[in-house]
Amino acid sequence: MSFFKMMARKMPDLKNKLIQARMGDDPDYYIKKTANTALFAAIALAFIGFGFVKDIRVLLAVPIVFLVSFVYFMRYVDVKIQKMNKGIAQEIVFAGRFLIIELESGVPIYNAFVNLSKNYEVVGPFFAEIVEKVNLGTTMEDALNETINTTPSAELRKILWQVLNSMKTGANVAQSLNSVIDQIVRQQQIDVKEYGRKLNPMAMFYMMIAVIVPSLGTTMLIVLSTFVGFALPLPFLLVFAGFIGFIQFMFFAVIKSSRPPMEI
Repeated sequence: MSFFKMMARKMPDLKNKLIQARMGDDPDYYIKKTANTALFAAIALAFIGFGFVKDIRVLLAVPIVFLVSFVYFMRYVDVKIQKMNKGIAQEIVFAGRFLIIELESGVPIYNAFVNLSKNYEVVGPFFAEIVEKVNLGTTMEDALNETINTTPSAELRKILWQVLNSMKTGANVAQSLNSVIDQIVRQQQIDVKEYGRKLNPMAMFYMMIAVIVPSLGTTMLIVLSTFVGFALPLPFLLVFAGFIGFIQFMFFAVIKSSRPPMEI
């Protein structure tokens, strides 16, 4: 058994994550590919660092950089799943209502899935998978079950579960979907309100840390350096400006990441 297969055995969730991310890699191959990328990044950064400092001891940082890079690149599958979830959340309500309208118009559920798969960029491929499996001879119930097990979005799973349960019990699929869509809409409204409540303290904190403190701090440093007769070196000012820019970037990243994925 190879080293990468042993590592894959210690990450039982990785296989399901790769399936949910629609990446198509085996867990051991994904770990091997990530390790190679991390090793290349570590060696490249070490040579770049050596070019600046001209010190052979910089190569001692290769193992540390490799470990950090490996952990970072292993997160790629999680980031891809998160991105897919955001895209699904933006379309799920509209796709659900589209499906309800199709079914209420008398369109068979298979044809409704075909039409939905052609009209929605993110949600559509999941329904296209169901259609393809049915075309290959799988029953609609089994195709729905398989897609439910490999869908990263809890909201999409709710809709597919409702369709599956309605088909098994003989209930009206459109009516059942209406209640699920209403639940999703209410949850999205709650998320938007919570996001609005978070913005006020975050805006105040941003004004203090990224605007007021740097402005006053820079002014005080200039005044004090004038009285003391100490000239502020240009590298210090550049590092300080870069630090402020980094803080602002982090604030924008936090605000963007906490924003609800639906359109508001």
